[in-house]
Amino acid sequence: METKILLENGTNELEVLEFVVDGNSYGINVAKIREIIPYSPVTPVPNAHPSVEGIFMPRDAMITAIDLKNCLQRGQSQPGGLFIITSFNKLDIAFHVDAVIGIHRVSWVDIIKPGATVTTAEDGISTGIIKINGKLIIILDFEKIITDINPETGLKVTEIEALGVRKESNVPILIAEDSSLLRKLIVDSLKKAGYDNIIKTENGEEAWEYINTCRESGKLEEGVKLLITDIEMPLMDGHRLTKLVKSDEETKQIPVIIFSSLVNDEMRRKGNELGADAQLSKPEIGNLVKIIDDLLAKE
Repeated sequence: METKILLENGTNELEVLEFVVDGNSYGINVAKIREIIPYSPVTPVPNAHPSVEGIFMPRDAMITAIDLKNCLQRGQSQPGGLFIITSFNKLDIAFHVDAVIGIHRVSWVDIIKPGATVTTAEDGISTGIIKINGKLIIILDFEKIITDINPETGLKVTEIEALGVRKESNVPILIAEDSSLLRKLIVDSLKKAGYDNIIKTENGEEAWEYINTCRESGKLEEGVKLLITDIEMPLMDGHRLTKLVKSDEETKQIPVIIFSSLVNDEMRRKGNELGADAQLSKPEIGNLVKIIDDLLAKE
């Protein structure tokens, strides 16, 4: 089963693939999926993380297989089911699931952020919950799952140290990122790089509201000089935010950097059509700083 992105640009919609693990329904953004194939035997890797089933080579490319049931603390998967092969953060990873139900088109507005009172094993690796036909589907945070297994796949904060001593800057930079962990890592990295004036928001809607508040007070220039946005966020995604900023005469001069695990060829095309000034995959924190430097130098 192959998947294709069919959504128009900036509509604030996404397609979620519903799949089953241990009798429960979960979801993944279709944009992360390369293909879905039947389970095939894997070769175990010595001393690997308990959630790593092993490696296999479909079409002559070696891929690591992750036991999603184990990640969800529900035991070990047995041979059978399907592999959902994903591609994000420049990694190709196969996730072992029991079955695939189908694809749902939903709005980011309809995605519920997991509450602080939720104490299930899924809570720590969930980005949101959607309700479809009376059934709750938990959208999993696959980036966090992979980072928990191998921290080296996350933000490469050591790249900031390699930049050396830098001059401090008070230029206001607006960030839209729903992950509290990634938001903190990005902010900490930018501050190490000398950028001290950072405004944090949790989604595109909050960021757009901040921009409009600055505009209404006549302080747009002083309020935001550059925007960094994720793509996947509840209420309003990064593509919709980019479209709003770049299609408005008063805000289109604000440089927009899309910083997301989803920056592949198709998503890069979308971002370019929406007017994004730069697009980077999330491990590239060092390159992010260099691009910020370049864009602000043009101001």
